[in-house]
This record gives sequence, structure tokens and C-alpha cells, in this order.
Amino acid sequence: MYKFNVEKITIPLKQHVGAPCKPIVEVGQKVKRGELIAIPNGLGANIHSSLSGVIEAVTESELVLKLDEVQSDDYVKLAKTDDYLQKIKDAGIVGLGGAGFPVGIKLSTRIEGGYILANAAECEPILSHNIKYMEEHPEVIIRGLKYMMEITGAAHAYIAMKTKYRKALLTIGKACKDEPNISVKILSDMYPAGDERVIVREVLGKVLEIGQLPLEANAVVSNIETIRRIAEAIEDDKPLIDKDVTVGGRVKSGRVFFDVPIGLPLGEFIDQAGGYIKPHGEIVRGGPFTGKSAKHESPIDKTTGGILVAMPYPTGKEKVGILICECGAGEDRLREIAEGMGSEVVSVQMCKRMKPDKNGRYRCELPGICPGQAEKVLKMKKDGADAVIAGTCED
Repeated sequence: MYKFNVEKITIPLKQHVGAPCKPIVEVGQKVKRGELIAIPNGLGANIHSSLSGVIEAVTESELVLKLDEVQSDDYVKLAKTDDYLQKIKDAGIVGLGGAGFPVGIKLSTRIEGGYILANAAECEPILSHNIKYMEEHPEVIIRGLKYMMEITGAAHAYIAMKTKYRKALLTIGKACKDEPNISVKILSDMYPAGDERVIVREVLGKVLEIGQLPLEANAVVSNIETIRRIAEAIEDDKPLIDKDVTVGGRVKSGRVFFDVPIGLPLGEFIDQAGGYIKPHGEIVRGGPFTGKSAKHESPIDKTTGGILVAMPYPTGKEKVGILICECGAGEDRLREIAEGMGSEVVSVQMCKRMKPDKNGRYRCELPGICPGQAEKVLKMKKDGADAVIAGTCED
């Protein structure tokens, strides 16, 4: 286990899609690493203590754990069962690419003759922990895919990745060369190649309409770390208590950290990466395109993949327009960036491919196939904007 200089950790009760979990521990209670401490309150996933200590505070949104002075890699193991799907639910595994949807629910639908699609695109710049894991442990990913195929009845698994990740491509290709039902599919080097609708389109040749899930194509999409943690739960009876992260940007020695206990502060690993390069700007939790602003003391949670330190905001134009795209930053984040630059937002426009789904949420019609935005830019100019801030756009 990594050595860390922390006396307490904060464990959020919402680390997934759905409602915050319900704590099942009390202040003053001693807990061990791996012990179940919160259960779903509706849609959600179990939460386990990532370290050993004493519960110091319980709120509606988080638990505070005062750590024991001596920590161990050992953990309380999950209950034995031959039911792989139940083991995944017990482990509290959620989608670890950022979405956080409970995997036990995702895999509960049978897709006889269908497909498991492994998202190995790692398309957010800087992030590299999934690719590095594939380079070092490809056999774990193959075993995880086999478990998922067995659970769902899928007939084939495809690992979708880019040719620029040459070492990972070679190692994973070698690992599945004797697996007739598992193969590699190449994705183009564009953003957002890791979007699940892009993967379904590029791998299976099926275009999902706005609001449709991969199940419409008889497929399930999961990212590499999620697949790794599935294998870990089934083989080692291990709950989801550790996370792989990439630390990068304005730090002295950007690197990948495997198996970081959930709840430790982001800043602890910035320090372990050599500390900040000055001057620096905000901390971004996640990737450059879709990440959100965070603080030095913010805790790592199940969906944390990146800990990035940005440059200081440049001084922006006085008046800006923002262009909203589903594939990148939303309106709140773009307004936050504009504020950081000292700019006034005078125009808000959506990419022309953005259309409402049945719930009124705006989604991209064809993610990764971006249209020209001249019409939108001219509208912003007419509204008085001197510059444009866009989350992402291939145009």
C-alpha cells in the first residue's frame, strides 16, 4: 500500500448514478478495510471502507473515518458465492470510466448471442492508467471479459482501442490470440472515441439514436478498469475499495497510481507526484474535456480517473460566447471557465447536432462526427461576443 500522510479520510455516500447510500455504521464504530459501511437507498451500489479506523462523523452526504496508525493491504472479503452477478453487486462495482452506473444492474439483462465491448479508447488527453494496466496485466482483462460473457450470455467480446497505444495493443492481442470469442477492434484516433454510442457504431456498425442504450444493439459497454475490478471481485472476493488514477498537468512528475484507497485526498497524490509546478491553476478531477473543478482536499471516489493540475486561467476577452457540446464540458463548467478568465458570458449556443431526448435532455445525434459551427459562431458575434469558449469540437 502507498504510504500517505493523512489522519482522516472522507468517504462520499454518492459515488454512483442514483441516490446517496444509507450509512449502516455509527460514530465511534471501529471498521476494517473492506467492511460494508453503506448500502443503496434505491438505485446505487454498496460502499465499503477503504481503510481501517474509527467512524468520526456521519452525515447525509459522507462518512469521516479517523485512520488507524497502521494500515494493511488486507481487507474483509466478500461473502462466498458462485453467483458472479451477485458478487459484483456485493462488491459495489460501478462504471469506473466516469458515469458510475451500478454494474450489477447493467449486467442483469441477458444478451444471448450479443456482445461485450471493452472501452479501451482512453480518449481523454493525459489519462493513461487504463492503457498502462493493459500493458502490464492483459490476462486480467481477458478473464474479466469471460466472466461478463458468462453472466450475460454474450457470444463475443471486442476490445476497442486505438493503434497509437502500440504496446498495449500488442500485449492484449497476444493475450487473446487463443481466445476465439475475444478479439481487438481498432478505433480512429478522435474524441470522443470512448463514448458508448461511438464504440457501438465503430465496432458493430450500428447507429444508436438519441436516448438509445447499447442494449438496443444487444451489447454492453464497460471500460477497462471496470472489467479489471469485476475479475478482482470474483477471483479475490475483493470489494471496490481501491482506484487507479493518473496524476498529470502542472505537477513535477506526472504518473499513474494503481490501487489508491478511495477517500484519500486528491492532493496527497499531487504531493506524491512531486508537488505543484508554480504557477498553477485549478485541480481538475477527471479528464481535460469532461472533468470538473476540485480542491486539494477533495476525496478520491469510485469514478475518479484523473487528478490534473491546470495552468492558471489566462486573462480572457471581456465578452465571450460558450458553445455547449454533449461530448465535453456542459454549460456550468464553461461558465466556470469564463468566470476564471474574468469574462462575461453574453451568448450561449448549442452544437447544431444537439437534440432533445424523450426526457428533454439535449444529446448529440452523432458523437464524434462534428459539423461546422459557423452559424453558431456568427450568432455569438451578433450577441456581442469577442471570443468563443467550447468544451470540445472536432471542427
